[in-house]
Amino acid sequence: MSGHRRPTPDHPPLVDRRTMLRGSALAAGGVLLGGTMAVSATDTAIAAVRPKVYKRSDWGARRPKTSVDILDHPPTHIVVHHTATPNTSDLSKSHAAALSRAIQRHHMNNNGWNDTGQQLTISRGGYIMEGRDRSLSSIWDGRHVIGAHTANHNSHTIGIENEGLYSSAKPPGKLMEALVETCTWLCLVYQLNPADAIVGHRDFNATACPGDKLYSMLPELRRDVESSLREKLRHLSRVAGTELTLEKLPSYPPTPNGERSMPFYHGPALGELDVSA
Repeated sequence: MSGHRRPTPDHPPLVDRRTMLRGSALAAGGVLLGGTMAVSATDTAIAAVRPKVYKRSDWGARRPKTSVDILDHPPTHIVVHHTATPNTSDLSKSHAAALSRAIQRHHMNNNGWNDTGQQLTISRGGYIMEGRDRSLSSIWDGRHVIGAHTANHNSHTIGIENEGLYSSAKPPGKLMEALVETCTWLCLVYQLNPADAIVGHRDFNATACPGDKLYSMLPELRRDVESSLREKLRHLSRVAGTELTLEKLPSYPPTPNGERSMPFYHGPALGELDVSA
C-alpha cells in the first residue's frame, strides 16, 4: 500500500514514545514536526491535549480471550468507521457504555475474535471509549495494539468506531467534536499529519464505511484537526521554549466502491495479511 510508510534510517520506528514525550525530544524526522527539535515537555502538558477517554473498566469490558498483540512502533493511519447501527437519540454515557459492551459481545461471541476489534469508540453523545485491551496505555507509549477493523491493514492502522449509520444522515455535533479531539490527540502522540493520516475505511477496503455523509466530511475533519493540532503545538512550543511546526505529507489512497450494511458490520475487518483477530 503506497500510504504505508516503512521505517528507514531517516524515519526510525518510535520505540519508546513516552520517554521522548516526557524528557528528551519530540522529533518527527519528516513525519509531523519538521527537523529535530528538543522539547522539554512535562507530563502535565502532554496529558492536557488528551480528551476524556473512558477506560475499559469504566464500561464493564470483558477480558480478552488471550493477550493482545502490541507493536513497538506507531500506526501510520487513523481509520474512521461507522458502526452501521441505528442513529439513536440516547446520547447518555450509560448508553455509550452499553454500546461498547454490545460491540465487544458481538465481536467476541459472533465473530469469534479475541476482543473488541477497534481501539476506540465514540458514541453519538460524544463519549470516547477505549476499545481493544491496552489501547490507551499503548497510545501513551507510542506503540500500537493490533486490532481487527480494516482488512490487511490492521498492523499499521488505528480504528475509531463512530456510533451510527451515516449513509444519508450526518453525525451529531457532539460526535464530531469528540472525533476532532481524538484525532488531534492521536496525531500529536503518533506524529501523524492529519492531511494524510486520517482516512475512511473505504480508502483501504471495498466498503461503504463510514457512510457517504461521514466520508464526505473527512476533508473538513482533516482541516479541523490540523487547526486544533496547530493550537496544541503552540501550547507545547511555549512549554518547550522552541517553535514546533506542521509539515505536509503525501495524499491519502484512492477510494474503491462497494456497500454493505448490517448491525456492527462496516466492511472487511480481517484479511489474509492480518496476523490475528
